[in-house]
Amino acid sequence: MRPVVLCFSGLDPSGGAGLQADIESIGQAYAHAAVACTAITVQSSQAVFGFEAVSCELLKAQAIAVLDDLPVKAIKSGMLGTVDNINLLAELFRTGRIAPDTPFVLDPVLVANSGGSLGDKDTLVTAFKQLLPYATIITPNTHELRALAGLDDLHDCAKALNDAGVKAVLVKTSHDFDEGDIQQFLYIDGQIAHTSIITRLDGEFHGSGCSLASHIAGRLAMGDDLMSAVMRADDWIAKTLHHADTPHPNNPKAQLIPNRFYTTPYQR
Repeated sequence: MRPVVLCFSGLDPSGGAGLQADIESIGQAYAHAAVACTAITVQSSQAVFGFEAVSCELLKAQAIAVLDDLPVKAIKSGMLGTVDNINLLAELFRTGRIAPDTPFVLDPVLVANSGGSLGDKDTLVTAFKQLLPYATIITPNTHELRALAGLDDLHDCAKALNDAGVKAVLVKTSHDFDEGDIQQFLYIDGQIAHTSIITRLDGEFHGSGCSLASHIAGRLAMGDDLMSAVMRADDWIAKTLHHADTPHPNNPKAQLIPNRFYTTPYQR
């Protein structure tokens, strides 16, 4: 069987982000996505209107069913929604239920890119910190990065998270500037290991962060080293945004949805 990435993520009815983004992005990395659903959200490409988290007991049962059955080679977490669910994921690592040294991509979702709360920010930040020592790489946006590190300078934030036990931090500057190309910095063990430039496209995109993190997880599951996984994911996500799907023209506020199947010809 293809290597499996076990994802902890929520359902997005629009299909732009969340577990659907995980499934498609991991599939495009040639791995298999298994999902422990953390929450049901009410959202469109424009905004989050509400959510209901699953209980940690139900989340644990989902995860154990996968861990007992499939060859899990990587873990990816996105929206966890509650402190209890964050604690549960930490417990799976701490007790060895998730095999030691399993690559873990932590996308610490606090607020949806399309707008709207996905839980109490300060409470979630405190809880997320217990996951940092287990993370192979963390892929926060700049708001999440500053919240987790408690600092303002992005490079200082990355080094602080490395000091907290994270092996690698992917610093993405897209939320800090409205114009100009987007810079990304990959910090490994406190040092910049790779810098990339991504051309900024017109419009806003729904699900780009989920997709990037999941593709990295897929490539790690397939056996790529961390640098290769990030570089391949950067190249892939740029193409998905370039070929993004545009929502209905009568809905000008809708965000574009990455076309994660850009390499597959449409059948009409």
